[in-house]
Amino acid sequence: MIQSIRLMALPLQELKEEIQQEIEANPALEVLEDRSTMSLESIPEERESESEAIQRFENSSDPGYSRSGDDDSDSKRMFLEGAITYPETLQEHLLWQLRLQPITPSQREIGERLVQNLNADGFHKEDPYLLCKGFSKAAVDKVMAVIRRLEPIGACTEDFRESLLVQAGQAPDAPPGALEIIGDHMDLLERGKHQDIQKRLKLDDDELEAALGFIKGLNPFPGRLYSAEETKYVTPDVQVKLKDGEFVIVINDEEIPVIGINPFFDRLSGEKHDKETDAFVKDNIRKARWFIQSIQQRNRTLLKVVRSIVEFQRPFFARGPKYLAPLTLKDIAGEVGVHETTISRIAGKKYVQTDWGIYELRYFFTNSISGSGSGGSRFSKGGVKQVIKEIIENETNAMSDQDITDILARKGIKLARRTVAKYRSELNMDSSFGRKRG
Repeated sequence: MIQSIRLMALPLQELKEEIQQEIEANPALEVLEDRSTMSLESIPEERESESEAIQRFENSSDPGYSRSGDDDSDSKRMFLEGAITYPETLQEHLLWQLRLQPITPSQREIGERLVQNLNADGFHKEDPYLLCKGFSKAAVDKVMAVIRRLEPIGACTEDFRESLLVQAGQAPDAPPGALEIIGDHMDLLERGKHQDIQKRLKLDDDELEAALGFIKGLNPFPGRLYSAEETKYVTPDVQVKLKDGEFVIVINDEEIPVIGINPFFDRLSGEKHDKETDAFVKDNIRKARWFIQSIQQRNRTLLKVVRSIVEFQRPFFARGPKYLAPLTLKDIAGEVGVHETTISRIAGKKYVQTDWGIYELRYFFTNSISGSGSGGSRFSKGGVKQVIKEIIENETNAMSDQDITDILARKGIKLARRTVAKYRSELNMDSSFGRKRG
């Protein structure tokens, strides 16, 4: 079960590495050649039991889906050529984690303001308490503490000293003296006055060395791990395409080898040998079958999740990003029949190629503009942002945020002017004054 859960979270490239490591470690496994494609409408609705899955495909990681002809081969080749760079910002990374925290709507609003206020280093750009005017200092501090524990640890702080202090405070293995050095003696540390620090804190040589080594291992600028300048190369796990009026899901199986039980080991398992040989053969075959089952389970769950996302987000896949609808993890979990945490694992670091570009699966989970998920407004934040982007890109004269608010209202999208300004800022678009000058 642990292995299955771990494989569930792996993106394509990491899964490929995991399979290679398992093949090298287990002689009962071997690589087969196979490819699979699945139509959205052809995924069986009934849930297959574990015993049925083992019986059907116990000796192979081939999911058993039907294969098509040359047309699909061409589309898959185009699919593979579609691998692009997809930079993830610090704000995107933190907001995704924040969305999964058990906090109230008001705390979520505070958290979004705090995260959007962070610079490239992960530090506050403006005074967070002024930014969250209308909320108590205690409420802001509570949400700030939550964000500081998210990955990367130490973001949402005043400066590098406070960030290091947070990181050290979160580390269970922080050696004696580390917190005191960061909190009270950073000026001495920066000037290389190690002996003065040692005397003031009464540390022996080993304790001082351990504390300094620990501090060197911390990251004074956690936000830089997600700098927009850092390019991450990704390969989409699946493709969703519209073909003859039907949505089709194509698995990127070109990257992942199909594995099966080595026939030699399979024959050995049916023969009589000494006790040690029998135990070796049976143990490796058992591990191989469990590993194959785990891959099958990962692929089946991934396909069900993508299928459900397409069902919920049909307007997006048919007409584009501005038609993205509100959708929650709970919606998909209920449809697929698994826990929300399983959907969260599946959605992380996995990408889907669409006619509108390549998107991370978690992109499709977005609250409504009223903040109540799929149970609220029919307009998602992502969809509204796309509408605002199109309005600005198509303007002849620079429009004010109030002008954009009025246009949205005529489209049936009711937002406050300050919310429009916030969304425009998140799109990295200048105000009307800046656009006039540009």
